[in-house]
Amino acid sequence: MKLYIVRHGETDWNKSRRVQGFSDIPLNDYGIYLAGETAKGLRDVAFDLAYTSPLIRAKKTAEVILGSRETPLIEDAAIKEMGFGVYEGMCISGEAKARESAEFNKFFTDTAHFIPARGGESVEGLLARTGAFLQELCASEENKEKTILLSTHGAAMTALVNHVKGNLETADFWKEGVPPNCAVTLVEVENKKPEIVFENRVYYKEAVRAWTVD
Repeated sequence: MKLYIVRHGETDWNKSRRVQGFSDIPLNDYGIYLAGETAKGLRDVAFDLAYTSPLIRAKKTAEVILGSRETPLIEDAAIKEMGFGVYEGMCISGEAKARESAEFNKFFTDTAHFIPARGGESVEGLLARTGAFLQELCASEENKEKTILLSTHGAAMTALVNHVKGNLETADFWKEGVPPNCAVTLVEVENKKPEIVFENRVYYKEAVRAWTVD
């Protein structure tokens, strides 16, 4: 089994450094462009199956990458982005940074001590649902010879990759940083054991601004 795990393209909320989570924000034009460049980079990959987060930014990214392929596309909430409750919509960086953003920013700067806001999800909860998804997929006899696209989000993608690495310490959650928009990580599964082939590869030439907290 081969798993191509991709983060969605850019949205206007990504660009303005607003917390998205479960908020269903679409790709902007640049995000569609990034997905298109990624589609070119993956044009020779014969995807047998695709899973996507039900959020529109991930689903559109998958649709652009798949293009004219008749690949089954399955929505699965297990690879949805982490929910941030009342933090969603808040600007956490730059000139419009909200005064109350300091507690949320611990999610990036001090993950072990991040406390979910009302209606939000914990890092442990995210790791649990993504881990269960990955374990079930890797154990699938039906899919063991398939090449599969997983279209997801920054935190959810990081959680999936951390499971592959065996890194389940919340303090080290962002050890490799936030994956860029449309970054692709390839995982190969042999005898139900996943291994990373490459991580956070991009197929576009432009430098996408990394997520930073200031």
